[in-house]
Amino acid sequence: MRRLLWVMCTWLIGAAALALPTLAAAQAPEKTKITIGVGGKPLFYYLPLTIAEQKGFFKAEGLDVEIQDFPGGARALQALLGGSVDVVSGAYEHTITQQAKGQNIEALFLQGKYSAIVLGMNKANAAKYKSPADLKGLKIGVTAPGSSTNMFVNVLLAKAGLKPDAVAIIGVGATAGAVAIMQRGEIDALANLDPVISQLESGGDFVPVVDTRTAKGMQDVYGGAYAAGSIYVPVEFAKKYPNTAQALVNAMMRALRFIQASTPDQIVAAVPATYYTDKALYKAALEKNLETFKHDGTIGMDASQNVYRDLKSFDPGVQSATVDLAKTVNMSFAQKAGQKYR
Repeated sequence: MRRLLWVMCTWLIGAAALALPTLAAAQAPEKTKITIGVGGKPLFYYLPLTIAEQKGFFKAEGLDVEIQDFPGGARALQALLGGSVDVVSGAYEHTITQQAKGQNIEALFLQGKYSAIVLGMNKANAAKYKSPADLKGLKIGVTAPGSSTNMFVNVLLAKAGLKPDAVAIIGVGATAGAVAIMQRGEIDALANLDPVISQLESGGDFVPVVDTRTAKGMQDVYGGAYAAGSIYVPVEFAKKYPNTAQALVNAMMRALRFIQASTPDQIVAAVPATYYTDKALYKAALEKNLETFKHDGTIGMDASQNVYRDLKSFDPGVQSATVDLAKTVNMSFAQKAGQKYR
């Protein structure tokens, strides 16, 4: 009897050992090398992406990630549709606008719950600004035409009953070039994000007139929950490579948890030094944006509905299309990642 029990135990242990490689293989990413497009990587809007890269979270999840940085989110989207990148770190809004055009893409993870976009002007113009109606006829700089910063301007115009063509939109990027263009007076106003905005503010002649880095600003502009920076992919990607999608979201969740658990100094230490010229100014800008990362990585239906509502206020393509918001998000991977990395 003892010998029989010993044989049975030995067989069970051996069977378990044989099963382990199979289990590991089943969970391994089907596609290990992926390319992520982003429009303005140094922006805080995409901070979790940078942290996932710099802290080695992608590699820890079995992924070899190449990040391609574009002048704006619209360019990153074009790269995805053209097939030159697999994934985009960009605005959730694009999942809705593209479904309206017959392109099915879905958000897998939320990076920031605030749009964190600021519309600012020089002191003289800011003193005259009373409402979005005052934007009519102005030259407004955005990261790129069609990007989230452009959509932000369109939302403001719609609140004043104005159409997008009531202003001249000029793509200025999301780096020092945007700062220089504003300082030279080549544009009347700028819609951009930190650290660009904080760098302009530090000069003393740039004044925010609409600021969604705060809960109050978000409430004033959007009236409630919102979904901003996200990780989105073609619907077929997650279906074909579910383990890869999970590994990708796991890495992003680990980055979000790192931001939530770290001090501003620790976060600054984790980003490339090329992201700033003045470390103290960068830290101060970061502190203005930390609230956007206080969430669980998922996009709720209320946030989706608010984004959809605002897009319908100015986008004829969205207005005339039937959009199924449930198909613009796939939070199953974020939910699993949240269980694993608390």
